Amino acid sequence: MTDSIKTKIENILPLVQKPGRYTGGELNQVVKNWDDINVKVAFAFPDIYDLGMSNYGLAMLYHIINQREDALAERAYLPWTDMEKIMRDEEIPLFSLETKRALLDFDILGISVPYETLYTNTLNLLDLSHIPLFTKDRTEEHPLVIAGGHSTLNPEPMHPFIDAFVIGEGEEVINDVVDCYKNWKTKGTSRKELLEDLSQIWGIYV
Repeated sequence: MTDSIKTKIENILPLVQKPGRYTGGELNQVVKNWDDINVKVAFAFPDIYDLGMSNYGLAMLYHIINQREDALAERAYLPWTDMEKIMRDEEIPLFSLETKRALLDFDILGISVPYETLYTNTLNLLDLSHIPLFTKDRTEEHPLVIAGGHSTLNPEPMHPFIDAFVIGEGEEVINDVVDCYKNWKTKGTSRKELLEDLSQIWGIYV
């Protein structure tokens, strides 16, 4: 699947404006061996690369997770309208910059939502990722969808779509979230039990 996505992306990049938005490869990006890692995290910003790549919050979380030997973090951003149309026409799911893996393949999808106008973009991000919009429709096969940022201080407007919210600073709890997911993965229990375990972490709203 990953090779298929890479091939499709290479073929469509000449057809869009600013193809550098979708290639990755920046200085200091981190690429780990996927098969050696226990917990895979995708951090997504629900807007174009130009606006999201300088987000300090995501950069800090990216660094924290990639310091761990048992976890990896990769990044994703929404495409511009020209790229989105082709992705939908070609059935290309939203992918990470580092390895061009579908966000659906990750264990955890962390979304930064710094302002309320990105609520609808967040839904578009989930739809492009082929992840069910409503948390009630997700199974153990889908990523755990977590959101944080200033606009999630009141999580209720987005609660039908997000599995869990980080209220406050994400760097304070991100390792606890990864540890909780890792333990749940080992136990092999239901998604409901994962959410119950997450709700016990200070600063997590489920």
